[in-house]
Amino acid sequence: MDFSKMGEMLSQATALREQMDEKLAATVVEADAGGGAVSVRMNGRKEVLKLTIAPSAATAAAGDIEMLEDLIVAAINEAGRKADAAMQNATAGMLGGLGLPGM
Repeated sequence: MDFSKMGEMLSQATALREQMDEKLAATVVEADAGGGAVSVRMNGRKEVLKLTIAPSAATAAAGDIEMLEDLIVAAINEAGRKADAAMQNATAGMLGGLGLPGM
C-alpha cells in the first residue's frame, strides 16, 4: 500500500463528507398516507421538517386515535424511504468518481 497519498485521500474523504452533509441538509422529500390525510416533509438527514394532519383526519381520529397514529407512522416511513432513494441517487455520482469497487 502506498502511504504517500494517504493525506490526500483523507483530505478528499473529508471534502466528500462535507459535500454529502450539504446534500443531506438540502434534500427535501414529502410523503403522505391515507390519501393525503397525513403528510410529512423530511430532509435527507431524516429529520421531520413538517407534519400535516388534514382536519378531516383529525375529526375522524377522534374516535380512533390508533388509526391516526398508524397514518403518521406510515407517512414518516415512506418519507424515510424517499430520502434514502434521493440520497442514494445524489451520492452515486460523487462516490463513483473515487474509483471505489462496487460504486
